[in-house]
Amino acid sequence: MTTLPAPHHSAQRRRLASPWKGLWLMAVAVVHTIFAAVVFEPQLREIARRGVFNSVGTDPMAGAVAWFVLFGGVFALLGWAILRIERSAAPDPVSLRGLGVGLLALTLLGIVLMPSSGFWLVLPPALALCWSPR
Repeated sequence: MTTLPAPHHSAQRRRLASPWKGLWLMAVAVVHTIFAAVVFEPQLREIARRGVFNSVGTDPMAGAVAWFVLFGGVFALLGWAILRIERSAAPDPVSLRGLGVGLLALTLLGIVLMPSSGFWLVLPPALALCWSPR
C-alpha cells in the first residue's frame, strides 16, 4: 500500500523547489567581482606589478581591495552551497535557516557600516532563507 506524504511535507518541498536564493547570491558575487575589476583596476594592477605574493603588506587600500575581491569569492561559494541544498532531493530547511540568519546578520552589519553599498542586494535571499519552511 502506498502512502502519500503529509501535506506539510509536500508544501515544504514545493517551496524549496525554486532555487533562486543561491543563484541570486552567485549573481551578486559576479557583479561584485566585475565591479572590483572596473573600480579598483589601478589597485589590482599595482598588486600584479608587485608580483601578487605578499603584495598587500601594510598598504590599507591594497588590503581593502584584496578583501573586496575575496569577499566576492566567498559569496560565490556560499551561493553555490545554498543552491546545492535547495536543489537536493531532501533539502534541509533548518540548515538553510541557519545560513540565512548568519547571512542576515552579516548583511545588516554591512548595511550599518556602509549604507551606500551593495549589501542591500543580499537582503532578499537572506530574509527568504530566514523564513524558509521547517
